[in-house]
Amino acid sequence: MTKVELKIAWRYLWGKKSHNAINIVSGVSAAAVMVVTAAMVCVLSVMNGFGVVIEGMFSHLDPDLRIEHRQEASFQTEGAVWDSIRTMDGVAVFSETVIGTALVEYKDQQIPAQLKGVDSLYEQLTEIDSIIVDGHYEVFDGKFYSTVMGIGLSNQLSVGAHFIHGLHLYAPKRRGEVDMLRPEDSFNRQTCFMAGIFAVNQIKYDDKMMLVDIRMARQMFDYDEHEVTAVEIGVDGEVGKVKKAIEKVLGEEYKVMDRYEQQADFFRILKIEKWLTALLMVFILLIASFNIIGSLTMLIIDKRADIRVLRDLGADRRLIRRIFLIEGWLISSLGAILGLVLGVALCVIQEQYGILQLGNGTQYVLSAYPVHVEIMDLIWVTMMVLGLGAVAAWYPAHKIEIENE
Repeated sequence: MTKVELKIAWRYLWGKKSHNAINIVSGVSAAAVMVVTAAMVCVLSVMNGFGVVIEGMFSHLDPDLRIEHRQEASFQTEGAVWDSIRTMDGVAVFSETVIGTALVEYKDQQIPAQLKGVDSLYEQLTEIDSIIVDGHYEVFDGKFYSTVMGIGLSNQLSVGAHFIHGLHLYAPKRRGEVDMLRPEDSFNRQTCFMAGIFAVNQIKYDDKMMLVDIRMARQMFDYDEHEVTAVEIGVDGEVGKVKKAIEKVLGEEYKVMDRYEQQADFFRILKIEKWLTALLMVFILLIASFNIIGSLTMLIIDKRADIRVLRDLGADRRLIRRIFLIEGWLISSLGAILGLVLGVALCVIQEQYGILQLGNGTQYVLSAYPVHVEIMDLIWVTMMVLGLGAVAAWYPAHKIEIENE
């Protein structure tokens, strides 16, 4: 692209045409690209916003790092290797957990639940206090075992914080054989009392999980004193750096997962939804790009005299074709720039003032649509708009060569 081609294309873009309809069509083309570009920015930013919100919900209970064995359901945390991890730079909290499924019984209600046994450091590891909606966090009061369960599970059991009646827990014994004459002896049994109820607004936690003391969980599932199903790490510093250091110490036998990897399935689905939505917007952009084809076709017809003059002055077909290719690219670029500015402005307004509400603002977790603008999304949208604009400009520009042969 030379300065001559760019200057001529720029002149055609802003200069007066012999037919006013050409100016109108060119303006409509740029406006269509602008609107779709702004819509793409807003849609992608809203999807990002939901991701950020849900990530924050998970972070209340998910640790910075979780260590699990790749093959075994449980493992021991004794030895020099684990001692080195406890004292490793960047490891602020080293918390042991035991997770298993048990039957919870309260009066006439019986529901399977996921028991998560936690130690005394769990409160430092997570933000559990911030999501308690009734009662308080406590798993052992010095005499009796207590539990803090999800709000959905508590509703199913019809139990509230500080109820005086205990919850009875049952889990099948891992060792020994089933006694058919006394099958009840094949279960480990424990009793605990309600201390609090938490709400994460996620079904996998609210409807299924209850936090208990790790000693009780080990008794329920027949685990030894230092046996765990996972180790949860609180990081003081860069998570990625600490993750790599722990992986180097433990080797391939264990998997070390950050918060995204702990919720890999959920974030994968969220990303798929985001890009499927973006693909739909690309189809809309493709339709809008047909306006550029119409605009350039009308401009080429209007500038036939100019094309003949350029040919007489020595311009070849390639130069003339590039002029109109640049013209189409300028129309899409104008729409892209205005669309990006408009889209980002709308996102900022929504973030600050929450103009678009969710329902009446009370029955949902959020009162307004969340937004989060990411630079990579803006770059992707710009490349897509300019790319489709160039493709749309190719056809009418190519027809010039055919008509002049």
